[in-house]
Amino acid sequence: MKQIMSPTIEQCVSSNRRTFLKANAAGLGTMALSQLLSGTASASTHFQPKAKRIIYLFQSGGPAQQDLFDHKPLLREMNGQDLPPEIRGEQRLTGMSANQSSLPLAGSHFKFSRHGQSGAWLSELLPYHRDIVDDVCFIKSMHTEAINHDPAITMFQTGSQIAGRPSLGAWLSYGLGSENADLPAFVVLVTAGQGDQPLYARLWGSGFLDSKHQGVRLRAGEDPVLYLSNPNGVSASRRRAQLDTIRDLNQHQFNKEFDPEIESRIAQYEMAFRMQTSVPSVTDLSDEPESTFKLYGDDARQPGTFAANCLLARRLAERNVRFIQLYHQGWDQHSNLPRGIRGQAKETDQASAALIKDLKQRGLLEDTLVIWGGEFGRTSYSQGVLTNDNYGRDHHPRCFTTWMAGGGIKPGITYGATDEFGYNVVENGVHVHDFNATILHLLGIDHERLTYKYQGRRFRLTDVEGHILHDILA
Repeated sequence: MKQIMSPTIEQCVSSNRRTFLKANAAGLGTMALSQLLSGTASASTHFQPKAKRIIYLFQSGGPAQQDLFDHKPLLREMNGQDLPPEIRGEQRLTGMSANQSSLPLAGSHFKFSRHGQSGAWLSELLPYHRDIVDDVCFIKSMHTEAINHDPAITMFQTGSQIAGRPSLGAWLSYGLGSENADLPAFVVLVTAGQGDQPLYARLWGSGFLDSKHQGVRLRAGEDPVLYLSNPNGVSASRRRAQLDTIRDLNQHQFNKEFDPEIESRIAQYEMAFRMQTSVPSVTDLSDEPESTFKLYGDDARQPGTFAANCLLARRLAERNVRFIQLYHQGWDQHSNLPRGIRGQAKETDQASAALIKDLKQRGLLEDTLVIWGGEFGRTSYSQGVLTNDNYGRDHHPRCFTTWMAGGGIKPGITYGATDEFGYNVVENGVHVHDFNATILHLLGIDHERLTYKYQGRRFRLTDVEGHILHDILA
């Protein structure tokens, strides 16, 4: 197993760098800089990992679990009747439905059936998922405190509803480093032109960690990374000479100030230079056979689509990128849900399933953890007027569904359960911190030991709680 730098050692080096280097010349700084320039790190995980990398298919907006995964026939039977007060309890509602005169239950318009040896329930909206249910662990008992999009997404990505903490990918870059010197440890792909809900760059930011740990976004088009290509008239040799001069100037500044961000700046210039070759190679799909596009669907030919990003995620995984984050917006169906969710499912169903199949046939699923899910679920009652052919669903953090596959996850199981109204968790609740603790565990990290001291406190991704979901581990 590749040796990587201990977070504790790196933290000590960073926090005491100025004092230590002044006392010991620039020896350690030179050594650390050489590691940064090579793009690798040097220490060990807390225990043997089951996964080497993650592909996180984040479905921004809150997919409606009752219309996709969590079959609730009682909602159809009681369609139009009010949600019983004892089921709601004291749960708060958003301002969008709190003032409704009634909360009419809305049965799904979509048929459900069981599939695979596991007998997993799936909506008719997800025909391609039928082929992967025996490779997937469905978690139907997710819950969170956040009831609005920004804090809920921030909670999933950083472990806190308050902006400013490092993202999951940044924590993994900090704790595990990179296995590919020519590509970032953390890459972000966003479906182009999707949804009304905004996504902020801080969701893949490094927070108070070193800036070298932040995610690098690859965009659709000729320039996947902004300002990476050389301008017209600038040759590779001229760019190399320019970077050498900038490096010397930065090194001179570092020798005077011992600021670790200067080291990171040098390393990022060097990474950008290497990415001028590595990024075009990974984003050029011309070497993919026709069978690949048949698997992922015709959308995979169009850069920036969810399907194209799933295919690109597989190519990045092949090159040992540590954390690949996909964002797909548009699941926020407060109204016109039957039409809206049908479109979202069509855009994501085939490619999500294809990614699992593709990784599996290439022998990559075993050590690649794939995650599918959003920031919360949707209400079992209709937001707004319920009609025979239309309904909407408000935000619902109390219970929702996500799934995981590969990378040490037990396949073909369903974990957790909700009540017959699909409103409350009744079995094996999974909090966001439990979820993130399990993710870190699969990569060989003890979530209580991956910490960073900032402003007098030791921070971690799981804050002050989090339990590993041992029952879903293979």
